[in-house]
Amino acid sequence: MISRRTVAGYLAGSVALAGVVLAIGWWQVDGPGAAPAAPLRPLPLSEMSFSMQDQNGAEVSPGGLIGKPSLVFFGYTFCPDVCPTTLSDISTWLTELDAGAEQLNAVFITVDPARDTVAAIAQYIGYFHPALQGWTGSKAETDHAVADFRASYTLGEGPDYAVDHTSGVFLFQADGRFAGVIDLHEDRAQAVAKVERLLQP
Repeated sequence: MISRRTVAGYLAGSVALAGVVLAIGWWQVDGPGAAPAAPLRPLPLSEMSFSMQDQNGAEVSPGGLIGKPSLVFFGYTFCPDVCPTTLSDISTWLTELDAGAEQLNAVFITVDPARDTVAAIAQYIGYFHPALQGWTGSKAETDHAVADFRASYTLGEGPDYAVDHTSGVFLFQADGRFAGVIDLHEDRAQAVAKVERLLQP
């Protein structure tokens, strides 16, 4: 016959085992051991609803990009490194494509509307490929654009604040569907190959 002490021991062991199993499950699903959540995909351009101004002061919207494949990059004109480097890379890709550059939209959207006026954007993109567009707007319009693209940005502090922002180049097919991202660290050959695939019928 099993004693009460033995039964109590079995019960205590079962409860302890269940606690361990639950703890492991929490660790893997919700705790520090959980896999990072998959990033949200940008909306199709046709479903975005924000509007901004381009470097000429004309009203623009993502729907106006439909009809050509598009490259879209978020940044700001006071950016010390990532932005000028990425815009130089985009300019190089467009130059390599030669006539193919005319079949693409290339758009730089500022995440620093307080400093990046239409005039500031126009001057800044003048240093890069002539096909590049620059878009700016109010903070509300900027936040709307960032949300539609599932991007992010965080303003720093102080008079010479920096802005932490999404650094990849978003790719969209001619019909406005999201086609992927060119990462900051991808080499030129891989980046150009991705852009060329956008141009394929």
